[in-house]
Amino acid sequence: MERTVTPRETAYDPYDFANRRHIGPSPEEIQAMLETVGAASLDALIDETVPSDIRQSRPLDLPSPLSERGALDRLRETANKNRVLTSLIGQGYHGTIMPPAIQRNILENPAWYTAYTPYQPEISQGRLEALLNFQTLVADLTALDIANASLLDEATAAAEAMALAHRVTKTKANAFFVDAQCLPQTIAVLKTRAEPLGWEIIVGDPFVDLEPDKVFGAIFQYPGVEGAFHDYSGVIAALHESKAFAVVAADPLALALLKPPGEMGADAAVGTMQRFGMPMGYGGPHAAYIAVKEAHKRALPGRLVGVSIDARGNRAYRLALQTREQHIRRQNATSNICTAQVLPAVIASMYAVFHGPRGLRAIAERVHRKAARLAEGLESLGFKISPGAFFDTITVDVGPYQGLVMKNAVDNGVNLRKVGADRIGITVDERTRPDTLEAVWRAFGGDQLAYSDDYPDSRLPRTLIRQSAYLTHPVFHMNRAESEMTRYMRRLADRDLALDRAMIPLGSCTMKLNATAEMLPITWPQFAEIHPFAPADQALGYAEMIEDLSEKLCEITGYDAFSMQPNSGAQGEYAGLLTIRAYHKARGEGHRDVCLIPASAHGTNPASATMCGYKVVVVGTDEIGGIDVDDFRAKAEENAANLAAAMITYPSTHGVFEETVRAVCDITHANGGQVYLDGANMNALVGLARPGEIGADVGHLNLHKTFCIPHGGGGPGMGPIGVRAHMIPFLPGHPETGGNAMTVSAAPYGSACVLAISWSYLLMMAGAGLTQATRVAILSANYIAARLSAAYDVLYTGSNGRVAHECIVDTRPLHASADVTVDDVAKRLIDCGFHPPTMSWPVPGTLMIEPTESETKEELDRFCDAMLAIREEALAIEQGRYHRTNNPLKNAPHTVEDLIGEWERPYSRECACFPAGAFRVDKYWPPVNRVDNVHGDRHLVCSCPPIESYVKAEPTKTKETARVSND
Repeated sequence: MERTVTPRETAYDPYDFANRRHIGPSPEEIQAMLETVGAASLDALIDETVPSDIRQSRPLDLPSPLSERGALDRLRETANKNRVLTSLIGQGYHGTIMPPAIQRNILENPAWYTAYTPYQPEISQGRLEALLNFQTLVADLTALDIANASLLDEATAAAEAMALAHRVTKTKANAFFVDAQCLPQTIAVLKTRAEPLGWEIIVGDPFVDLEPDKVFGAIFQYPGVEGAFHDYSGVIAALHESKAFAVVAADPLALALLKPPGEMGADAAVGTMQRFGMPMGYGGPHAAYIAVKEAHKRALPGRLVGVSIDARGNRAYRLALQTREQHIRRQNATSNICTAQVLPAVIASMYAVFHGPRGLRAIAERVHRKAARLAEGLESLGFKISPGAFFDTITVDVGPYQGLVMKNAVDNGVNLRKVGADRIGITVDERTRPDTLEAVWRAFGGDQLAYSDDYPDSRLPRTLIRQSAYLTHPVFHMNRAESEMTRYMRRLADRDLALDRAMIPLGSCTMKLNATAEMLPITWPQFAEIHPFAPADQALGYAEMIEDLSEKLCEITGYDAFSMQPNSGAQGEYAGLLTIRAYHKARGEGHRDVCLIPASAHGTNPASATMCGYKVVVVGTDEIGGIDVDDFRAKAEENAANLAAAMITYPSTHGVFEETVRAVCDITHANGGQVYLDGANMNALVGLARPGEIGADVGHLNLHKTFCIPHGGGGPGMGPIGVRAHMIPFLPGHPETGGNAMTVSAAPYGSACVLAISWSYLLMMAGAGLTQATRVAILSANYIAARLSAAYDVLYTGSNGRVAHECIVDTRPLHASADVTVDDVAKRLIDCGFHPPTMSWPVPGTLMIEPTESETKEELDRFCDAMLAIREEALAIEQGRYHRTNNPLKNAPHTVEDLIGEWERPYSRECACFPAGAFRVDKYWPPVNRVDNVHGDRHLVCSCPPIESYVKAEPTKTKETARVSND
């Protein structure tokens, strides 16, 4: 008789280095940690921590683990199933050239890709400067006043602009006009965003069909998907007369030559910066942009980098107007944005620094000349070309020969775009070469045509040639010798603290190892150079990878299918709730619009629900931090006729495995609702429990948390949603691939290129490794809780006194006894060489700590030693040995500048700069002292100011805002 195998008996060899890649503590360290937490074994600890009624009954059924070499061989084999043709499809995606210096020093550099969102400005000055450069780049190119630090993609940026328009306009109209020449994926995402909110989308010709008094706003594509562009000044003026809002979706490279949206009177501009150095990657990741007039700066969605000063009056960068962050506004949010595309935005900014304004203009001119040469050749063959004026895109009338020409093009190694039944669209780009043009001519029957170096006539109308300057700041005029560029990128990296330097113990955000072997494939051309709308038979490797990754995630979660479309965790929430909404509507229960959300839920949960048109009903928490089941049941029954969903996070954001989770799911189902389980804390579940078996109907996974895609300083992210079988028909679709009309991202599979990272992780870890990683993550959190419990209260524990994969440490008593705030503790940890834990969330005045499985016992001890030393410093204040307002905690963080000049503080320089946990030789020095947030918001500067404006100013007392990311 075959014996049943339980998860704890699966084959995991702790001495196999390949298995231990992601697991920091050695077997000996694990044993020592277990002794500290008072557990007889790792199995015993898990039994005490994870409720037995949610434990999965069998180990994960995944193939045996591959070595690094084996995994890379598998990825190479899969990648080679993709066919890399020259794609001239356009439609928002272009061939581009990433300068090798940027590829090596930014994209492939863990100092950049392992950093967290720059909420702690003192340790993020490098990224913040690069993002300020990005904002300046966008504001200059669009000729608008202010830009944010990037959005997910052009389509969602357009949707955010539409929402902004509705928010700021005073018209009573409830319709939004969309230029028919907008990208098809943009139109699809706009329709998806508008429908639950009751907004009408009108698609048409802005010069024929637009009635300004009937809309609250309009968006125009510049240039349009078929290549035409117009001066929209008159149309925009008419919109303004009716108090409506004007958005222009503009190609940023075209703006190097063409009149910018701001000079047409546009209120906002959106677009993608993909062609500024980021490969197509089958859809992403790419940084989108949004820029607005000065009047709308406080309504601008997403993150905004601003200039402020530090405690010494020196220039410092930080995130400005942070109360706009959506997790703070919760159900009053206007967006659920939580992830930007920071790493791609940094690359775009460096691309602009590398080329400068003259270089960008030269690239744009070359692109236009290629398009003009192409058009001349096709015209010489007798084909009709439209439009008459174009930048990089032409449309060719081929009559009944569309299919033949498309096939000929592929046979010549080129992808073109079908337009209707009898035309073909062609978009040239930075990578287009003379032999590319000759291949296109051959596809159209021009075998004898040869490329000529003679300059063709310009096809740009003189009335729309750009006259204004851009990128005038000195950073875009630096000496671009590679030595200087490399040093500039290195200087910025040295100002930041990322995972390559130290542990980042952020609760909720799971900052774990991003193994180098997992990162390598994303730069392979077979993954990087595939257009998201390339023919399916050219992306067979992607199809295989996505299918296998989906199957593995289904096995891990207990769901029956996955959609890879959402580009972030918050977007995954939105897509999951839209799936629930579509399910109810199909059953004739579209009136269901109430969403129950615990008070402890991620802040993006209520924001996502609001975007879906749902009414949020907040459920209380009990005395141990779990869902108050009685309150939940009462509100579910009270709203039974209209209950659509309940959103829960498991384990809870209080770091506890709630024992009532099945009851919560049952109550929801009994009252007609569906359960959305937020997968942000999946790092505590993999191999131990499956959400689909617990009772969840749908949920997202943060691949950039549990499944090792790096945070990239705040993005990219991926938030695919898993569903049970009854939800499958309602998953997102896409205009290029069909399926459900609901579309949430510009590309069918979101930022598909980075899926290779998570797939590599699963191939190398396999079932036993994944399960062990979860067990060690839980052990590490309990180890920190045990070591700190004598000095700090650990707020929430389960019935056996255990925490899940994170714990909440209460620093509020220090405020009462020593006037030491959670901010002071966080900034002092920077002196110790650590990124602070999550501050004041979900409980104000506390620190939420998540060590993950990747950190060694030595690093965990270094962090605990630092925290215990900080408690001793607070004790010294309590006892009068330290001054109450002039002490190491209040003055933290300390910089190299504190080592020079006069020293009048009542504690030593050594105490200030070398506290417990800090390295002596390899110490991290923050480049600025504590940043003055109030000064930055009072004197809002969000683009590169002139050098002479950097003068010392008088700091003001500031209090930092609580914040945390669901991405």
